[in-house]
Amino acid sequence: MSRFRRDERGNIAIIFTLALLPIITFVGSAIDYSMAVRAKAKLSASIDSALLAATGYTAMRGSTEDAKTAATDMFNGQMSAHHLASASLHIDISDSVSARTVTGSATAAVKTSFMSMLGYPNITVSASSSASASFPTYMDFYVLLDNSPSQGLGATTADMTTLQNATSDKCAFACHDTYTSSSKKTLQTNSYYDKAKKLGVTMRIDVVRSATQSLTDTATSSQIVSNQYRMAVYSMGSDCGSLGLTTVASLSSSMSSVKSSVSSLDLMTIPYSGYNNDMCTDFDGTMSAMNGVIPTQGDGSSSKPQKWLFFVSDGVADYSYPTTCSKTTVSGGRCQEPLNTATCDTLKARGVKIAVLYTTYLAITNNSWYTTYIAPWRSSIGDIMKSCASPGYYYEVDSSGSIGSALTALFQQAIASAHLTK
Repeated sequence: MSRFRRDERGNIAIIFTLALLPIITFVGSAIDYSMAVRAKAKLSASIDSALLAATGYTAMRGSTEDAKTAATDMFNGQMSAHHLASASLHIDISDSVSARTVTGSATAAVKTSFMSMLGYPNITVSASSSASASFPTYMDFYVLLDNSPSQGLGATTADMTTLQNATSDKCAFACHDTYTSSSKKTLQTNSYYDKAKKLGVTMRIDVVRSATQSLTDTATSSQIVSNQYRMAVYSMGSDCGSLGLTTVASLSSSMSSVKSSVSSLDLMTIPYSGYNNDMCTDFDGTMSAMNGVIPTQGDGSSSKPQKWLFFVSDGVADYSYPTTCSKTTVSGGRCQEPLNTATCDTLKARGVKIAVLYTTYLAITNNSWYTTYIAPWRSSIGDIMKSCASPGYYYEVDSSGSIGSALTALFQQAIASAHLTK
């Protein structure tokens, strides 16, 4: 016994034996923990997939119950693929006017191997996530196109020059679309409109018509869901003898139908040269009628679309405003002035958004009337048209620009910032 007490050989084996149990426990616990970490990652991936499945119903504004079912099915499928034990899942879905928000949490029990010997048969892991998606915003576009005689102006400087060279009075407007008979409306072969057609002159109205038709194609390709956008198109009247807001295409979600109807849009006709003292551009009356056509602003849901007015014009009124004219009146109370923006303000106060495309009122050389009555204030037209538009929704296009591109840009800008904030 005395020698045994003094003998120090083999002490490492004794120490190792004593340390073996905590070492095995530590290593085993680390293995169990790493399995739990991997399980948590799989749980997180599963709940992410579940919430994305729920927001997948947003585009069609599917019910919250359908969204929850989709989320649960996706989660269970993912968990099965990961070979994890059944887990508890909790999903909350809340909808606002503009978006759906989905939040979720889940827990799962991971069976242990080594730690179970210490009284811990499971490790509980949990994960949470959230997702949101915007609802598609439904929008109604009311497009008012100025087809008054001034839109018979040549679309480019070259077109204007061609028409001036072909007319005895050097007129750059193809606005004398007269008839030999007001009942049969037979075109005179010597009308300036007819001359422009024969010479291949492109008028402003031709470009506006084409641009509006292209706008229907843009609307179709931009939709997230069917019938998301509707469009109606109006003119200021087909004939100066019967001025007033005129429907070119009724409000419809069928853009192909609207496009087909717009093909009939043309320059306003006049019974004869100088008819009604050339007073054929009644902005005040047309805009007031437009205010009556556009219903109450909506929240962007399918049953209450947002309302937009798109206004395309050169911005010069020419009508009888004997008491309200902001410029000099001539015989018969004829008033040529920039747009009166009072109705624009009324529409915007109602929440209607207004996009304005100003087709620059070009300077007309060799024309004494223009020099006397328009030139002194022509430079102010753009600023006044801009004040009609909602902030940020104004474009000006002169003879070198593309009306089609500008209309498309306004449309894309409108749908990009579609959600109303109240």
